[in-house]
Amino acid sequence: MELRQLNTFRMVASTLNFSRAAEVLNYVPSNVTMQIKALEEELGVRLFDRLGKQLVLTTAGKRFLNHVQSVLDKLDEARSAIHDNENPSGTITISANEVLCAYRLPVVFQLFRSRYPGVRLIFRSVPNQELKQTLFEGTADIVFMLDETILSTALTVEPLLEETFRLFVAPDHPLAKQPVLQQEDFHGEVLLVNEKGCPYRTMFDRSFEKKGIDDITYLEFQNAEAIKQCAISGIGIAFLPEITVEAEVERGDLVPLPWQISDLHVYTHMAWHKDKWLSPIILSFIEAVREVIALKEENKTV
Repeated sequence: MELRQLNTFRMVASTLNFSRAAEVLNYVPSNVTMQIKALEEELGVRLFDRLGKQLVLTTAGKRFLNHVQSVLDKLDEARSAIHDNENPSGTITISANEVLCAYRLPVVFQLFRSRYPGVRLIFRSVPNQELKQTLFEGTADIVFMLDETILSTALTVEPLLEETFRLFVAPDHPLAKQPVLQQEDFHGEVLLVNEKGCPYRTMFDRSFEKKGIDDITYLEFQNAEAIKQCAISGIGIAFLPEITVEAEVERGDLVPLPWQISDLHVYTHMAWHKDKWLSPIILSFIEAVREVIALKEENKTV
């Protein structure tokens, strides 16, 4: 078993794509395939399943990844102890849901890349409810989640910002011109929301149930962009974080409804596994995130 095979395995597990892993590692795809095949033969198990075009870790692969991650982390720690780390290098794998990827992280990535161009930054979009698992499986170094206050004995969780959620409609929607809304105004309406299982969808449902609002049709989507476009088209009322519709509200394509969603306190969190060794590049990334958030908070108070 060679060190390069372990590095290759970790990269494939992170990207779940042989071609992408080869590109990051500067290998030809056939070389990556050959290394994984040799590793599977030596271990006597399959590390990946190919489900159509989708590559997934097997149960054995997930178990092996935890150990590989630990070995490679220890090796990085040893290198860090004997080398000057003024110019960090290496790879960081980040996971987040599509909202944070599109509206919170680009400025962080831009700042970090400007300071550390030699660091490989790999991003994976993961559904919000699956993000914690990527830390336990070792497929991500840091994740960003939209959720209520998170308490965990296994993860270090840092709340960054409270996100405001509102209801939005097209300007010609019947409810758009009403200065005040009552519960009965929602009866018979179409609500455009995320799929069940998403933490803020659960909180939204809980809020409407408390107010006794029923007789509503729900259209469920996997991403915010689809919800937004359907609302602009006049299909229904969108439930979205404000950050996703700032441009549309400014252009007049969408307007917020005068309705407060009670008991909805959702934060953008940054998290990592408590047992993970934080290499200099990971620490530098965390500091870049904190710097961006601090600047945003400062601009809000000006």
